Amino acid sequence: MMEASALAIRDWDSFFVIVGSSAGALTGLQFVVLTLIADSPAAARNPESISAFGSPNVVHFCAALLVSAIFSVPWHGLGPPAVAIGITGALGVVYSIAVSRRARRQQGYQPVLEDWIWHAVLPTIAYTALLYSGLALGHDTDDTLIVVGAASLLLVFIGIHNAWDTVTYVMMVVRAPRAGTDAGVPVSERASAGPARPGASSAAPSATPSSGPAPPSDAR
Repeated sequence: MMEASALAIRDWDSFFVIVGSSAGALTGLQFVVLTLIADSPAAARNPESISAFGSPNVVHFCAALLVSAIFSVPWHGLGPPAVAIGITGALGVVYSIAVSRRARRQQGYQPVLEDWIWHAVLPTIAYTALLYSGLALGHDTDDTLIVVGAASLLLVFIGIHNAWDTVTYVMMVVRAPRAGTDAGVPVSERASAGPARPGASSAAPSATPSSGPAPPSDAR
């Protein structure tokens, strides 16, 4: 029975090599995303938004890489990989709950239904599936490996979707209006005006001199 289970795990070697290498390579995608976010002035004012919608993507990629590494180790039994997968799933569920709380608490972005699905619901499902797999690995190895493979692949897809969603939001919503506003202002005026201040009044006095001659300094 133990030998048959070990052979079943080895049948998944190619799958976990593909998923693990993809997850490791895609982790670098988040560096590009964070670079784009850093150009936004809202990023410095809302670090909780990054921890709620940016950092979890790295965790999902790393979790998929970890699962692939666990099933690439030449175990001599099912006990160690079952414990490792169960702990990974349990920690992932706790982390998903923490991310959901951050998403509710942050003020930089108002999540919509799609955001809750991809940032909260689907990660929780994936990590719960890993937790279940850790408990069931010794009882039904073949079906459990299918659950593990689906959960790890889902984590990769979640990271890809969320990273792409963040990039499109920054480029189309955050940066595009700023570029359109600057395009209609002469370069000389933008240089003299300086950076805008939050809460500055639009009724500030103009720096343009009046057309008439200046009155004498001793005029009454």
